[in-house]
Amino acid sequence: MPQLDLASPDTALPAVRDDLLGLEPYGAPQIDVPHLLNVNENPFPPSAALAEDLGRAVRSAAADLNRYPDREFLDLRKDLAAFLADESAIDEPRAEQVWAANGSNEIMVQLFQAYGGPGRSALSFTPHYSMYPEYARDTFTAWVTAERGPAPEFALDADAVTAAIARHRPAIVLLTSPNNPTGTALELDVVRAAARAQAEHRGLLVVDEAYGEFRRDGVPSALTLLPEHANLVVSRTMSKAFALAGARLGYLVADPAIVDAVRVVRLPYHLSAATQAVARTALAHRAELLGQVATLRAERDALSAHLVRRGHDVAPSDANFILFRTVADRHDVWQRLLDRGVLIREVGPAGWLRVSVGTPDDNAAFRDALDIADPVEADPR
Repeated sequence: MPQLDLASPDTALPAVRDDLLGLEPYGAPQIDVPHLLNVNENPFPPSAALAEDLGRAVRSAAADLNRYPDREFLDLRKDLAAFLADESAIDEPRAEQVWAANGSNEIMVQLFQAYGGPGRSALSFTPHYSMYPEYARDTFTAWVTAERGPAPEFALDADAVTAAIARHRPAIVLLTSPNNPTGTALELDVVRAAARAQAEHRGLLVVDEAYGEFRRDGVPSALTLLPEHANLVVSRTMSKAFALAGARLGYLVADPAIVDAVRVVRLPYHLSAATQAVARTALAHRAELLGQVATLRAERDALSAHLVRRGHDVAPSDANFILFRTVADRHDVWQRLLDRGVLIREVGPAGWLRVSVGTPDDNAAFRDALDIADPVEADPR
C-alpha cells in the first residue's frame, strides 16, 4: 500500500511532528527467497515436540483471554532468572530484578522513557544497532556518539569509553556485547569502567546482550557485574537463541529500583497472556534450543574462516552473524547474491556486508553465491 507523505501540503491532514518529516519507518527488506540471512534470525523452527507444547500452552491461555493478562508476570520473571543463573553461571537473580516486554526494543524504549527525555542525552559507539538513535528520537533524548576502534576488530576499550562519558556526561550509555553489526564482544573491564564513570553523575549504563548466548567459550556476560554496580542494566532477548523472533519477548536484569522505574512508564498489561505462555514453554525446552546455538556457533566459526581464506577482512564475531568487507561494490554484491536466492544485509561501514548464520544448507548456498557475486583470489593458507 502507498505510504503517507508526512510532508504533504494537503491542509486536510494533521501536522506531524517536524522531526519526523522525511523519515522512513525502520525495517530490513522482507523478500521471499530460499535463503534468508539478513536479520539474524535463528534458522531452526521449533521441533514438533516443542510446537505441540507451545500449542497446548497457548490453548490454555486462550481459555482466559477475556481477562487482562498478569501484569507483573512473576512466574515468567522467575523462569528467566533461573535460566540466566544457569547460562551465565551467576547467582540466581530475584524475580524483582527481572523485567520483560515485547522484544528488547520495547525494553530499550521503556529505559529511555524512564531515564532519558528532554534535557538528557544518550551515548553509544558507532557502528551500532540502527534502532538506538530512534529510541532517543522517540523519547526526545539527545543522541551522541563516539567511534569504535578501527576495522576489522572494531574494538572498544575502557579509555575510549570513559573519555566519551567525561565529554558528554550522558544520562544513558548503551554498550553492546556482542555488538550489532560488528559481532564484537566487550571485555568486562570496559563495562566496569563505564559503570563507574556513569555513577559519577548518576547515569545509567545499559549493556545490550541480545546475542549473548552465542558468545564464544570463556567470554563472560556483564550479568556477572550486576552485584557490583547499581546503575547497570543487562538486556537480553528470546528472539535469537530461543528462535522466538515471532513471539517478541525481551527482558532486562537490574537493581529492583531500576525495574520499578520501568514499571512506572510501561503501558498497562503490555505483555499478553499468550506471549507469557509461549516464553515459559520455550524456557522449559531450553536444553533443546540452546543445542541449536552450539550448531550455529560452529557454523559461524567455519564461515568466518572461509571468508578469511577468500581474502576478506572479517570482524571477529561472538554473535550469530558475520560482518565482512567486500571486494566489489557493496550494493552490487548484495544484489548479485539476492539474484541467486540469498538475502543478506547492507549495514555497517561503507564496503561491508553482514550475513546471518543459517543452516548448513543456507551457509553453503551463501558461499557458492558469493563465489559468483564477489570473486576474489583465494588465500593459499
